[in-house]
Amino acid sequence: MNRRDFTKAGAAGAAGAVAWSALSARRVWGANDRIRLGFIGVGNRGGQVLDAFLPHPDMEVVAICDVFEPYMDRAQEKLPAKADATVDFREILDRKDVDAVVICTPDHWHAVQTIWACRAGKDVYVEKPLSITVVEGRKMVQAARQYQRVVQVGTHRRSSKLYAQAAELIGSGKIGKVTVSRAYRLSNMYPGGIGKAPAGEPPPGLHWDLWLGPRPERPFQATIAPYKFRWWDLYSSQMANWGVHYLDAIRWLTGELAPASVCAMGGRFAVEDDRTIPDTAEAVFQFASGRLAIFGQYEACGNPVLLQGELELRGTLGTAYISSRGLNVVPERGGQFQDAAPRMEPINIDIREGENDVMTVAHARNFLDCIKSREKPNADVEIGHRSTTCSLIANISLAVGARLEWDAERERFTNHEAANALLDYEHRKPWTLD
Repeated sequence: MNRRDFTKAGAAGAAGAVAWSALSARRVWGANDRIRLGFIGVGNRGGQVLDAFLPHPDMEVVAICDVFEPYMDRAQEKLPAKADATVDFREILDRKDVDAVVICTPDHWHAVQTIWACRAGKDVYVEKPLSITVVEGRKMVQAARQYQRVVQVGTHRRSSKLYAQAAELIGSGKIGKVTVSRAYRLSNMYPGGIGKAPAGEPPPGLHWDLWLGPRPERPFQATIAPYKFRWWDLYSSQMANWGVHYLDAIRWLTGELAPASVCAMGGRFAVEDDRTIPDTAEAVFQFASGRLAIFGQYEACGNPVLLQGELELRGTLGTAYISSRGLNVVPERGGQFQDAAPRMEPINIDIREGENDVMTVAHARNFLDCIKSREKPNADVEIGHRSTTCSLIANISLAVGARLEWDAERERFTNHEAANALLDYEHRKPWTLD
């Protein structure tokens, strides 16, 4: 059965159960054993993550899946040996010879595919953001723990030597107490943005109903897929797509679990396109320990905001700037009524290790190592869930137009019941989380 025929036959029987078993669920790994991977989603970021796994000699890609067939054709050209291909991820989960899956599908698919993979006995590498709702994320954590699966989230800075060094430096108090951290997504998409397109027929090779998955049925639109879904709130958001990287780093560097409150503001101020998310937004998170984290999404102006780097942490003794090339600390000086002398010596760490492709290769290596050792990976699912939650509650604050108080233990808002209603949604059958 070819992949086009499988969609017609397999999707018709979508409610059928996947055989939840895998040899890897019971396997004791030897040092020289090769890990057999199935890739679910191989377009754009999926292709980049595939590139990050290929250098590792102790793994092989035996199966690939994508609902857009040209992406699979492109992925096959990278592989040393042709992999089995399908448009339906359940075929990969059915295979007892697949030890782990790498999920790089659009955000609205992550929860279903991760939970079902865990239940099938597969370990999982899943791209960020972990989920599209807070409830989804918590259920993904629960599935990983229940089925004793290794689940690595694609926040690849967690495998960076540079960021580990920064975490040690900042955690030791070298720059004093950090009271404000900032990062931004910057791109001037004015005036046309992602463009406008009418409803129409999907391009050849795109299996549209499988692309929609748990989200409501609707006509195809060229400004949604294959890639532009990131500007549609039903499928993604830039607050989560970019924000989770930096908010995860901020949580790590400052040792925070979760914010106590969030307030987000923004809107479609300048860009005229089909998007359903803002072209300009800013979220401010307040932590009980006494600090703020700020993430801004500016898509109508792209000039730099920070003095340097991609992440700024402002401490009482010095301000740290982290980029892909290194870490610089600019000493603070005393201000009003204080001694104006520098409060520390400058720090410059230039290790040129932090490029995205290098970090992703290291992140893939950590995942493969943890499959064998059964240890928690650098970006364990609980870590990824907490960081993704920051972005998701910012989106909810924006949606309801209010500052929200967050109970991180109960994962509920304490001051806005309408906001709590947005913590999950009803998934289209048969793509449920149960």
